[in-house]
Amino acid sequence: MVRQFGKYIMLMLNVYKKPEKWGVFRRQLFFEIFHLGVESMGIVAIISVFMGAVVAIQTAYNIDSPLIPLTMVGFTTRQSVILEFSPTIISLILAGKVGSRIASEIGTMRVTEQIDALEIMGINPANYLILPKVTAAMLFNPVIILLSIVFSMSGGWLVSILTDLVTTHDYIVGLRYDFDSFTILYALIKTVVFAYLITSISGFMGFTVRGGSLEVGASSTKAVVWSSIMIILFNLILTQLLLS
Repeated sequence: MVRQFGKYIMLMLNVYKKPEKWGVFRRQLFFEIFHLGVESMGIVAIISVFMGAVVAIQTAYNIDSPLIPLTMVGFTTRQSVILEFSPTIISLILAGKVGSRIASEIGTMRVTEQIDALEIMGINPANYLILPKVTAAMLFNPVIILLSIVFSMSGGWLVSILTDLVTTHDYIVGLRYDFDSFTILYALIKTVVFAYLITSISGFMGFTVRGGSLEVGASSTKAVVWSSIMIILFNLILTQLLLS
C-alpha cells in the first residue's frame, strides 16, 4: 500500500503540470464535462427522486406522537438529503459509473500502447488524459449534487401529496424551517473532494495497469472499490472538521 501510494503521488505530480496547449486542454475539458457529467444526470435524477420519496415516507411512518408536527417530514427530508444522501450516496454511485469508465478507458490505452505512443511524441500522458477528467468532475459534480438535492426534495413532496402523508403547506414549511445556508456549502465541499478522489484514483488505476483485457477489468473494479472506500473515509473526516 505504501508503494502504491508513492506511485499515486508521483503520478499526481505529473498530472498537475501546466498543459502544453491550453486549446487542447479546453477542448478535452468540455468533452469530459459532457461524458462524465451531463451523461450522468439521468441516473442521478431518477435515484434522487426515489431517495427523497423514501426518506419522506420513513419519516412520516416514524412520527407516532401527536406532539410532533408534520412539518418535520419536510425538515428531516431536507437535512438528510443535503447533509448526507445527495453528496455522499450520489458520489458513491458516480464512483461506480464514472470511476469504472475512467479506469477502463485509460487502462485500455495503456495495454494497447497508446500511452507509450504519447510519450514518444513528447506529450505528458498523465496531464493530457487525467487532468481534464479531474477538472471536469470538480467543476460539474457540484452542479449534479445541487440538482440531486432539488430532485430529492421534489420526490419527497410528490410522495407526500400522493399518499396523503402531509399537506403541501406543511411540507414546504418544514423545508424552510431553520434553514442554515452553511449546510449547502458543506455538501458542495464534500462533493468537490469526492470528485477529486473518484477521478484521480480511477485515473491512477487505469494508468498503472499492466497486462491485457483481464487486468483492465480488474483495474476498473479496484478503482470503484478504492474510490468508494476513500469517499466513506473522507466523509467522516470532513464531517468531523466542518460540523464539529
